[in-house]
Amino acid sequence: MNIIIPMAGRGSRLRPHTLTIPKPLIPVGGQPIVHRLVEDIAQVCGEQIEEIAFVVGDFGAEVEAELIRVAEQFGARGSIHYQEKPLGTGHAVLCAKELLKGPVVVAFADTLFQADFKINPEDEGILWVKQIEDPSQFGVVQLNAEGVIIDFIEKPQTFVSDLAMIGVYYFKDGARLHKELNYLVDHSVIKSGEYQLPDALRRLTEDGCIFRPGKVNEWLDCGNKEVTVYTNQRVLEFDAEKNRKLIADDCELINSKIIEPCFIGDKVSLKNCVIGPHVSIGSGTKIEDSTIKNCIIQQNTVISNSVLQDSMIGSFVNINNAKGDLSIGDYSSINA
Repeated sequence: MNIIIPMAGRGSRLRPHTLTIPKPLIPVGGQPIVHRLVEDIAQVCGEQIEEIAFVVGDFGAEVEAELIRVAEQFGARGSIHYQEKPLGTGHAVLCAKELLKGPVVVAFADTLFQADFKINPEDEGILWVKQIEDPSQFGVVQLNAEGVIIDFIEKPQTFVSDLAMIGVYYFKDGARLHKELNYLVDHSVIKSGEYQLPDALRRLTEDGCIFRPGKVNEWLDCGNKEVTVYTNQRVLEFDAEKNRKLIADDCELINSKIIEPCFIGDKVSLKNCVIGPHVSIGSGTKIEDSTIKNCIIQQNTVISNSVLQDSMIGSFVNINNAKGDLSIGDYSSINA
């Protein structure tokens, strides 16, 4: 099985954190978002992942090397493909056309999920969906009486379905998807200047391809700061349930208390602190005389005399005497 992960977007809703690092590489619970996404897919696919294609913008060689390492951690080849212009979700998938053969999963890199189902290799297609209260701001699928997907509706203003597409798709025959994406380009099937993946899905259903819904238990977004902090909370809880080791052995703990679940990276120093619950702290960070809960703090940051909650703090940040809910990008300073 191959996986295609379009991730060329600028992540503007998560700024300032995406000014120095692409959103899919921002850690939640100590792991990059894209690593956790591949892990989620691996748990439901039931077969070896052969290659992971990352469709990127101009992220640079260091980022590309990190993405290749993510693929290798799952025993897969990694490849880099470029979407130079924002021409839509369908175009993004087509940028990795070499992988559109045999079984393929397409997964957009700003969402995580928890699911109990396994991919049935006999199914022609599966769309991951989540039942939601207000579907008017999402793309949804409509089912027939047999539970087969018969239509795709973007942001319905009158109720047709409460099953929202979360941005993860399985195709038994990637070549069929390739054909329909080529059709969109060759015949200029464009909406708002973009080639949209749901238009290819609709053509596949009209051609007789049977898509079934893969219902997920939880859908975790990483689109902005608030939902990313919440996602960090949930993945820490999932990791704790799986008894994963979350606190590094070399954490320096001086007159401090950790209220789990928390992720504490290598060479973190905590002095006169109360940390947690739901705090992730990257390697090399030092915190003193502070109370921190429900926060993401990245690497090599220094925090003192502060009370923080619901915050997202970048790497190489210096914070002194701060309180409340903060969103601070890399290489920043606050001295209140």
